[in-house]
Amino acid sequence: MSETRKKIYEALIDGATDGLSGQQLYDHVRKRVPKTTSKKLVRAALLALTDPDVNDKHVLDVIYALAIRHRLDTLQAQDGDQDDEPVATVPVLKKSKSELRGGVSGGGLEAGRRDDAG
Repeated sequence: MSETRKKIYEALIDGATDGLSGQQLYDHVRKRVPKTTSKKLVRAALLALTDPDVNDKHVLDVIYALAIRHRLDTLQAQDGDQDDEPVATVPVLKKSKSELRGGVSGGGLEAGRRDDAG
């Protein structure tokens, strides 16, 4: 484990144990580890979530919520970059009800049952 991830992990656990959550917890981590990025925070949070020594439900809930928030922030940032590109539309092909019904024949199933019986 990298030294930065370990420091972020420890700051997450300490802050959540002290009752911090949300933006307060994030600020606490940033204060202790100024090089914290969303990606590093999410990875350290996943480490905390999988650590068997961390068993306080409230601490785990707070860390999970912070990790999800920052993971979604990175996804939204990526989506924001793609908004400038035109979106190609794909035509939706619909089958008629008769085509859908015709695709499954009951005769084959009945024939299979008769063969098994005989």
